[in-house]
Amino acid sequence: MRVLLNTLYVQTQGSYLRLENDNVRVDVDKERKAMLPLHHLGGITVFGNVLVSPYLVQQLGRQNKPLTWLSEFGRFAARTETPMSGNVLLRAAQHAAAVDVARTLEVAKYIAAGKLQNQKSALLRSARDASEDDAQVLRGAAHDVNALIGNLPLAETVDGVRGIEGTAARIYFNVFNFMLRVSRDFFDLTERTRRPARDPINAVLNFAYTVLANDCASACQEVGLDPQVGFLHALRPGRASLALDLMEELRPVIADRAVITLINRSQLTPKDFTLHEGRTVTISEDGRRTLIKHLQERKAETVNHPLTGRDTPLGLISHVQARLLAQHLRGDRPHYPPYLHR
Repeated sequence: MRVLLNTLYVQTQGSYLRLENDNVRVDVDKERKAMLPLHHLGGITVFGNVLVSPYLVQQLGRQNKPLTWLSEFGRFAARTETPMSGNVLLRAAQHAAAVDVARTLEVAKYIAAGKLQNQKSALLRSARDASEDDAQVLRGAAHDVNALIGNLPLAETVDGVRGIEGTAARIYFNVFNFMLRVSRDFFDLTERTRRPARDPINAVLNFAYTVLANDCASACQEVGLDPQVGFLHALRPGRASLALDLMEELRPVIADRAVITLINRSQLTPKDFTLHEGRTVTISEDGRRTLIKHLQERKAETVNHPLTGRDTPLGLISHVQARLLAQHLRGDRPHYPPYLHR
């Protein structure tokens, strides 16, 4: 249970929320766990099997405070539409920013800067645990990525930002194998391929990114943003461009780190993959379960958010970032602050 940017998040399964003297009371196993003044909250988000009393739902609606239901694992289910919902104003601001070349460029730069900074940190973190030869390679790549971060403010177009981000991605994935300490030959990453994956490492990365993209799409919907209208990613029918935007800065922190950890611990091994005709590779059901379980454990880990200063489960960082972006689009923040993992 966390209050982040005035939104109450309840993840404890079996919790019951009700209104008591203008306070939101949270009970677990019929025992009171929290009492929070309703007027201090901007909304409530619940995960999975969490009950909310009808009267509290009504009061939230009367006060124009959204209630959002997500699955236990973070997939968006529903969101109340209050009589005077601010969603339409937020989405209007989002759409207006998306067609404003200067504002789109500004947001894209901050998103890319967050991703590159977190890639650099991931490389340096792996270098601390690597052999000296491997560490030297990883530190060299981090240095090159850092130089590209300095080029982002000079980009004059979104395509220019994408070019810098793409160059950084090639540097990062060119040394990805050096972050692995076991099974390097089997998990050799020669080229990033999406669908279909051509090797085991791409198969597991693609699956991890799919899970993370769903989390980020849920975060957009929970806040009231349009997941399909992004800034760094071009608009394309059927593509959740804004969810992909939010995912960029979290890829190295959540998805990549999960894959690296599972391989280094030998929890993902060659037996978890199947090679098909046509040089395509898929991850087995057991492999997917292993990855999902680890991702859920990873998302439960608490980090201190550098902007809010609050201890926050890693799985809620996408929700915090979606709210920070919404504040920027409404004009409450001068720029979008990306998440920088420490």
